[in-house]
Amino acid sequence: MESPRSLLPAPDHVEIDGARIATYALGSVGDAQTVVLCHGTPWSAESWAPVASLLADEGMRVLLWDMPGYGRSSQDPALPMDLASQMRRLATLLSAWGLDRPHVVAHDVGGAVALGAHLLLGSEMSSLNLWDAVVLDPWGSPFFQLVADHGEVFDALPPRLHSALVREYIASATPAGLSPEWIARLAIPWEGQDGRRAFSRQIASLSPKDTRAVAGRLDSTRCPVTVGWGGGDPWLPPDQAPLLAKRLRTAAPAAVLEGAGHLTPVERPESVAAHLLSHMA
Repeated sequence: MESPRSLLPAPDHVEIDGARIATYALGSVGDAQTVVLCHGTPWSAESWAPVASLLADEGMRVLLWDMPGYGRSSQDPALPMDLASQMRRLATLLSAWGLDRPHVVAHDVGGAVALGAHLLLGSEMSSLNLWDAVVLDPWGSPFFQLVADHGEVFDALPPRLHSALVREYIASATPAGLSPEWIARLAIPWEGQDGRRAFSRQIASLSPKDTRAVAGRLDSTRCPVTVGWGGGDPWLPPDQAPLLAKRLRTAAPAAVLEGAGHLTPVERPESVAAHLLSHMA
C-alpha cells in the first residue's frame, strides 16, 4: 500500500544540542492556553495527531516535537538518544519556544522525559499529564531486550523482513489491533537504511537508570499531575497506574480506559482529549 498521509502539518525544524528537531504547531496563538505533547517509543509526534487536532478545535495552542532519532527529526548515529539527553532537549525546547508554564502531556518514555525536564532540570509547567508512562520498574518487553542486546543482527535484516518485524511490534501495542493505515503511518520513520539502524539504536539507548533518577523524585512535582492508562495495556501492566499516581501524590485517581491498550492517544483520542480538557481547565 502507499504510505499514508501524515495527520500533522509540515514541520518546522530547530537546532538544539546539535540535533535537527522537527516541531509542529496547531491551533490558536495569542492568549490561548498552550499544551505540549511528548511521544514515546517506537512512536513519533504522529501518535498524538488525533488528540492534537481535538485540542486545537477547543481553542488551544498545541505544540509537538519528534525527539532526535524519531519521526522527522535527525537520525544521525552520532547523536545520543538516551533519556537524559532527551530530557535536556525538551527543557531547552520549552525555553526556546518562550513558553510560560505550558501544560505538558506525555506518553510512554515521553513521560520520563517530561518528568526529567520538570524534576531534574527545572522546567515549570501548569500541569503534567502522563499516559501509559514508562517511569516505574519493571519496563521493557523481552523483545525490547533482545533488540537492545543484538542490535547489529536486527540492522542486518533484509528491508522487507525488518519492516514486517517493526509493523508486528507496533501492532502488538494494543490487543484490539490497529488499522493497517495506522500501522503503516507509525512504521514510516523506521524504514530505509537510516530508519532501520535508528530503530535498534533508540532501543539500545533506553535504560532504567535514567527512569530511576526520575522515579526517586516523584513526590517533588511542582504542578498538578494526572495519570491515565489503557486498561488492557500489554506492554506496561495497568496496575502501575495507581502506583504511579500514589507516588506522584495526584489529586485524582488514575484514569483507566477499559479495553484500550498501550497506544491510548491513537486508540481512544476522544477519551484522552476529554480527560485532558477537564483537568487543564
